[in-house]
Amino acid sequence: MEPTQVIIKPVITEKSTFEGESENRFSFHVHPNANKHQIRDAIQKIYGVRVLGVATQNRMGKLRRTRFGYSRSPNWKRAVVKLHDDDRLDLF
Repeated sequence: MEPTQVIIKPVITEKSTFEGESENRFSFHVHPNANKHQIRDAIQKIYGVRVLGVATQNRMGKLRRTRFGYSRSPNWKRAVVKLHDDDRLDLF
């Protein structure tokens, strides 16, 4: 897979913003079939930073009630990337 296919978008939440500033960890929405090695290589190629570690989570889609019954948002995969202390990402 190409690096732009592996990384879909950064996850910008209050928690991920705090982790980015204090612990140098950033969250990304990634392709469901991507593994940790592919995610590490994609982040290094796209942003030009050194990656120390990658943690992945398979997130379950939420069940939503509609007027016609129930529907579910799609499942997705999150990757939390730990960067080297000298490297920074400015996602804002």
